[in-house]
Amino acid sequence: MTTPVKAAIEVRALRKEFPVRDKGIFGPRGVKRAVDGLDLDVPRGRITGLLGLNGAGKTTTIKTVATLLRPTSGRVTVDGLDTVTDARAVRRRINLIAGGERMVYTRMTGRENLWYFGQLYDVPKKELRPRIDDLLALVGLTDVADTMVERYSRGMTQRLAIARGLVNRPAYLLLDEPTLGLDAPIARDLRRVVARLAEEGTGVLLTSHYLAEVEELCGHVYVISAGRHLAAGSPAELKAATGTHRTIRLTVTTPSPATAAVATRFGADLELLSTGAELITLRHPDDMAGPLAAAIVEAGGSIGGLEIAEASLEDAILALADGSREAATV
Repeated sequence: MTTPVKAAIEVRALRKEFPVRDKGIFGPRGVKRAVDGLDLDVPRGRITGLLGLNGAGKTTTIKTVATLLRPTSGRVTVDGLDTVTDARAVRRRINLIAGGERMVYTRMTGRENLWYFGQLYDVPKKELRPRIDDLLALVGLTDVADTMVERYSRGMTQRLAIARGLVNRPAYLLLDEPTLGLDAPIARDLRRVVARLAEEGTGVLLTSHYLAEVEELCGHVYVISAGRHLAAGSPAELKAATGTHRTIRLTVTTPSPATAAVATRFGADLELLSTGAELITLRHPDDMAGPLAAAIVEAGGSIGGLEIAEASLEDAILALADGSREAATV
């Protein structure tokens, strides 16, 4: 009895190294390890995030999954197909949208680009013509569909690259900073499209520096540093695991020893402002703004301002990266 193939992108023990020279072209040849033993899964019907600071290995990982780079060791499969030995079959199942990289031809019109790439993916011509019209409308390029891409702005070119990435209706969509350089309305529309694709069964792997975008879209996130796995989970789980809490900032216009005692009891930090007021800062996983404000008023203090900042995924990523750096120096 054969084991059924798991419908997912599976990355196992992935390692990718690049040759480098330490001292110019005549220096000794060395190796830079961009990805170091990475495991991850991208199932159908889920948006999976891949996060880390610059140089963490995110783009190298995505390009390896996309068959643009060959693993130094380890294995990547897409629906059981190996990205090296079955590269042609894998490419029929995936597509890549990378912000900041030219992925279309500037000496062709927008419509010609989509027609060309659609034929590369063997999209039947009867299906391709209406699909091109739909994609051009989706990214707001209908009016310039027959204009040479070299006359497009950077944002328009990126929007065309998004349409190109959807032309074959991929089972898996790889997004490397897809909204980089896009206007807010187009970025919002792209997020809606990606969310709908996942609901319809597409597997999505997303890297982005816009972490609010990741929190909005991703059900599961991998965090890497120097090509190594640091943590994985939902955005909420990552924030909880790193002790990333919401921040409450309360300004007391009439500070006194009694209000200072309240702040100490809550475990908050105190800062005397140049105006004579006192700033109380409390970081806590629970919503403590109400109890803190009530206790300050009860102690005779007057509240001049209250701000609440929710815990952010960015704080969690920075905490994980800092922890990784500290471990590396031990």
